[in-house]
Amino acid sequence: MTILLSTLNARYTHASLGLRYLLANMGDLQPATRLMEFVIGAKPADLAERLLAHEPRIIGFGVYIWNVEETTRLVALLKRVAPEVVIVLGGPEVSHETGEQDITRLADYVVTGWGDVTFPALCRQILHGPKPLMKVHAGVQPPLQDIVLPYHLYDDDDIAHRTLYVEASRGCPFKCEFCLSALDKTAWPFDLDAFLGALESLHARGARLFKFVDRTFNLNVKASLRIMQFFLDKLEAHPDDPVHAHFEVVPDHLPEALKAAIMRFPQGTLQFEIGIQSFNPEVQAMVSRRQDNEKAADNIRWLHQHSRAHLHVDLIAGLPGEDLDSFARGFDKLVGLGPHEIQFGILKRLRGTPIIRHTEACGMVFDPAPPYAILATDRIDFGTMQRLVRFARYWDLVANSGRFANTLPLILGDAPFANFMALSDWLYRRTDATHRIALDKLAALVGEWLRQTHDEEAVNAALDGDYATQAPRLHVRQKASDGAIRRQAQHGRR
Repeated sequence: MTILLSTLNARYTHASLGLRYLLANMGDLQPATRLMEFVIGAKPADLAERLLAHEPRIIGFGVYIWNVEETTRLVALLKRVAPEVVIVLGGPEVSHETGEQDITRLADYVVTGWGDVTFPALCRQILHGPKPLMKVHAGVQPPLQDIVLPYHLYDDDDIAHRTLYVEASRGCPFKCEFCLSALDKTAWPFDLDAFLGALESLHARGARLFKFVDRTFNLNVKASLRIMQFFLDKLEAHPDDPVHAHFEVVPDHLPEALKAAIMRFPQGTLQFEIGIQSFNPEVQAMVSRRQDNEKAADNIRWLHQHSRAHLHVDLIAGLPGEDLDSFARGFDKLVGLGPHEIQFGILKRLRGTPIIRHTEACGMVFDPAPPYAILATDRIDFGTMQRLVRFARYWDLVANSGRFANTLPLILGDAPFANFMALSDWLYRRTDATHRIALDKLAALVGEWLRQTHDEEAVNAALDGDYATQAPRLHVRQKASDGAIRRQAQHGRR
């Protein structure tokens, strides 16, 4: 074995699309190239042993915000025990501010940006000469029709056990400053016939879960409709073996033709990730985000009322120019629109994003360690930001988990943000923890908190209702004023 392509995924169920693109485009080097994926949390020495067992001459690592610290330790170990092995880095984390990072100082070469053409060319130089003189190689962006699609490289194990990431386009025409896609000039579509042919092959092999990584799936409605029709045809032909498709959509662009297609999808087959980020027009202007808030709200409301799609909507806390009250108003507005999940994110300073231009003017302080989360701004101090971080965690445990469907309306009342923040602050005082809270303990705490302000019979009925609809059933006991009551907790999502 000459070349290894490797990365540390966040979970086993995540299959690296980027590495498969590289492998598909290795050309004459493909027979001498192998893909080896790992999961974060493994011991660097164990990973190094497994990599070196193949006696590679080159190892290429995909480096991302979630794996850079562990990959740095792995690269440092490899350079000590096998200095003759050439280490090449690529991926978004090393594509910007490249010279400032420990991992790039340890490596032999770095490919920034697109690697489909540049990485194979660099490997040929390393193996056959002349030896590359430059350490950093800017990735060449080829026409998309020149890139070999990688979907045949998802193996049977991937299809059976992992999420299959696919893309009908690359890039993004929007310039939101917190996102790396702000550096793109536009969105570039792949040949749709070739792409749908690849999906057809995956489906024939048993693939049923497709997650699109396109930043703006619904921007080109004609292409969106063809892709949706592909899935609708599969659903019609195989109603007992349904597919599931996940798309990221522009929230204020939902024409009637797209609505008509969406309405045809049955329950459990369609998920939309919708980035709102902020409802504050002044904040949106500061971060160069173009969005018609009323259209976006109307579209989310329509999707909730008229479609069976699962709606996952994103908000970001800590954006420049946004204070706590502004964020709270946006959160309450979003709750009122009825999405199934609200992903409450904390702003992160991704390397290369233009958000850094606000650092001084808006007093933005970021954690120097990955994932570079915002710690404070001129509008939100450190203590308040920590409260928001805890809110986000508890929101996942209570609201997004689906375990408290009947109880959540009691928690939120007519002031969702304020009420859940009160619960969040109380939970932290009681537990001093945001992780490793047992489900039975969490359910008991939620019930205890609600009984301070709500009728005990109503609280018990809501908790028992949640318990009755969940499986497997877990008995949750807590002493109340009139004796023990039963509440719910469950391991899966709705």
